[in-house]
Amino acid sequence: MPADLAIVVLAAGKGTRLKSERAKVLHQAGGLPLIAQVLRATAPLARGRRASAAGVWVVVGHQADAVRAVVEPFGARAVLQRPQLGTGHAVAQALKALPRSRARVLVLPGDAPLLRPETLQALVRVQAESGAAAAVLTAQLEEPRGYGRILRSASGDVEAIVEQGALRPEQSGLREVNSGIYVFHRAKLAGVLGRLGRDNVHREYYLTDAIQLLRQGGESVAAHLAREADEILGVNTPAELARVDTVLRRRKAEALMSGGVTLYQPETQAIDPDVSIGPDTILERGVELRGATRLGRRCHIGASSILVNAVLADDVSVKPHCLVLNSKLGAGVSVGPFAHLRDGADIRAGARIGNYVEVKKSVVGEGAKAQHLTYLGDARVGRKTNVGAGTITCNYDGVNKNPTVIGDEVFIGSGTELVAPVKVGRGAYVAAGSTITENVPAGALAIARGRQVNKPGWARTRRQKLAAAKAQKEEPAAGVRLAAKNKAARRARRKPRRRPRRR
Repeated sequence: MPADLAIVVLAAGKGTRLKSERAKVLHQAGGLPLIAQVLRATAPLARGRRASAAGVWVVVGHQADAVRAVVEPFGARAVLQRPQLGTGHAVAQALKALPRSRARVLVLPGDAPLLRPETLQALVRVQAESGAAAAVLTAQLEEPRGYGRILRSASGDVEAIVEQGALRPEQSGLREVNSGIYVFHRAKLAGVLGRLGRDNVHREYYLTDAIQLLRQGGESVAAHLAREADEILGVNTPAELARVDTVLRRRKAEALMSGGVTLYQPETQAIDPDVSIGPDTILERGVELRGATRLGRRCHIGASSILVNAVLADDVSVKPHCLVLNSKLGAGVSVGPFAHLRDGADIRAGARIGNYVEVKKSVVGEGAKAQHLTYLGDARVGRKTNVGAGTITCNYDGVNKNPTVIGDEVFIGSGTELVAPVKVGRGAYVAAGSTITENVPAGALAIARGRQVNKPGWARTRRQKLAAAKAQKEEPAAGVRLAAKNKAARRARRKPRRRPRRR
C-alpha cells in the first residue's frame, strides 16, 4: 500500500448508551477489545507486520490511559482530544500530529470490530484510482433506520449524505448508508475542517459535514460498497455488542471448520481470534478457547471445558468440565472430567489426570497417573508414577511455597499427605493414609500413620450405654406428661353445681 497513507482511529468517546463506566472501545467482542479488533483490521495496510509501519494514530479522550495501554502494543500512537467536541474536532487534532509525508488519511471509528482488512484496502484503492477528494465506505442495509443515506450522481459518485430526519418522501426507499469510514485527501480535508459548524443538538463538529463542504466546493467524493453489510456495524448498546460478538465468533468457527476441525453446536462455543487448532480435532458444545491457546491434531475437548493460553500436543483428550489455564499437555495426555490445571502445569506425554484433580505449577512425567481427588502443587512427579486418590502435596507453610519431588515409578497410596519440602526416591512405596514429613529413599516403603488398635465388643457396649442414657433422660418428661393428662381427665369428670333459681 502507498507510503503516504495515515490511519486515524477515533476512540475518544465514552459510549453513554452502553451504560457502563468503561470506555466504549475497551468493551470486548470476539475475545478482544473493540479497538484491538479495529487495529488488527488495519494491520495489512502496513508495509510491515506492525501497524506503525503505515502510521496509525488513535484519538483518545475518555479513559485515555487505559485506551493507550491497549493500542500502543500495536505500534499505534495516541493523540489526546480534550475537550471532546465531536468527530470533526477529533480528526483536526490528529492532523496536527501527522507528518507532512502523509498525504492521505483513512479515518475510521474504534467501535467497528467487524471490518475486514480487504474492505479497507479496497476503499484506499478506490480513492487513489479515482483521484477523489474523499472516498466513503457504504453498505446496503435491509433496515437502514438511523443511518445517513447515500445519494449518488449519474456517474456513481456521492452527491450527498442525507441524515434520517432530513429524508424527503421520495428518498425513503434508499438503502445504501454511510458507514462513517472515509479516505481523504489530506490537504483538501484540512481545508474544510476549519469551516465546520456546531449548529446541531450536541453542539459538536461532525466529520460528515466535511463531505458536504467538499461537494459544495466542487470536489468529487467516491464510494465503495462493502461486500458484507455487517462490516460497518458499530457498537452503541449492549445488544449491539452481543450482536458483533456473535458475528466474530461465527467467523472464527467457520474458518476452523474449513480447516478440518469438527465443532458440535458452534453457536455455543467461544473461540478467540488467536486460537489455532489442528485438523481432526473435535470440540463439544459449550467449549471456550481463550487467548493464545493452541491445539494439535486429533484432540478431543469435552463439553463445557475452558482452555486459556493452553498448549496441547496431538491426540490429547480433555474430558467435560475441565479448566486448563496457562498449561501444557503432551501427546496422548488424558485430563478430567472436572480437572483444574493452572499456573504452568506441564503434563508430559501419556500422563493421566483424572476427575477432581488440581495441578498447579507442577510437572507430571510421562505415563504418570493421578486419577482421583488429588492436589499436586509445586511438585515434580516422575515417569510412570501412580498417585493414589486423595493425595495432597502440602506445599505452603504459611510463608513460602515449597517443592515436592517424586521420582520415577513411585507408588503413592491413597489419602497420603506429602509435607513439603520432601522427596520420594525412585521406585519407592508410600503406604495409604501416611503423612510424609521426611525424605523417602529409593526403593523404600514409607509408613507414617498411627498403629491400629481393635477393642472387641466396644461398639456394642457403647450403643447400650447411649440407649440407657437416652431412656433416663426421657423418663421424667414422660411422667410429667402423664400427670398433666390425669389432671385434665379429673377436671372433665367434675359436673358444675347448679344454683337455685330465684323467684
